[in-house]
Amino acid sequence: MAGEPTKPKSAGDVASARAEARKGGLLPETKPSASEDIAAFVAKARAMSPHGPGARGRLVFALDATMSRQPTWDMACALQADMFREAALLGSLDIRLVYYRGFNECRATGWISDSAQLARLMGKIDCQGGNTQIGKVLSEARREAVASGVRAVVFVGDAIEESVDDLCAKAGELGLLKVPVFMFQEGHDTSAEQAFREIARLTGGAWCKFDPGAAAQLRELLRAAAAYAAGGREALLRLSKTASGAALLIGQMK
Repeated sequence: MAGEPTKPKSAGDVASARAEARKGGLLPETKPSASEDIAAFVAKARAMSPHGPGARGRLVFALDATMSRQPTWDMACALQADMFREAALLGSLDIRLVYYRGFNECRATGWISDSAQLARLMGKIDCQGGNTQIGKVLSEARREAVASGVRAVVFVGDAIEESVDDLCAKAGELGLLKVPVFMFQEGHDTSAEQAFREIARLTGGAWCKFDPGAAAQLRELLRAAAAYAAGGREALLRLSKTASGAALLIGQMK
């Protein structure tokens, strides 16, 4: 009868009608939304990530090893033992060294739990001229975060020669995995600062600058990052009460 209200259909009726319409080619097949895909990816990655109580802290320690970085590389070699010592106060720490140099060379070590072993390995590496490859560092960190769990990433560098948008996309993926990136910048390059700050923000990490050749400043920053990797935010918060580097990091982290 004309003018009669339409009777509401049940959920079952609606589902049946949609199924019939799809069979007839009237409606397209629905696909999971991008947000659902991302949620599924993050859930799977977190399930694989050993961040539970008692798990060893894992830190990706990434360094720019291009020619201009030789003095800082030598300084990092001398300071890296401080990261292990700081972590030992809280539990344990494994470090994976990632570095780039020369023409398209980017390498990563296995997981190292001994400071002397890391020092010997770093001592065999010399810096070579080349462009930055920060994108490869972030991709390696993401792969390792999914494969075996990473609590934090430290990057030490002074320049950027890549697409900032591309780097931010990779940083966003690490942010979804709850892996903060601590961007430690040597010097005063404004382009590098803008990019490093954005990478840190997108991952929930922090950006800090240290003066060229300032071993004491870099030591404090590395100690703070190691504390976070070994003991989480609470450990970093405790250290921030007595160490300036930790205070700089915790003040930015969300």
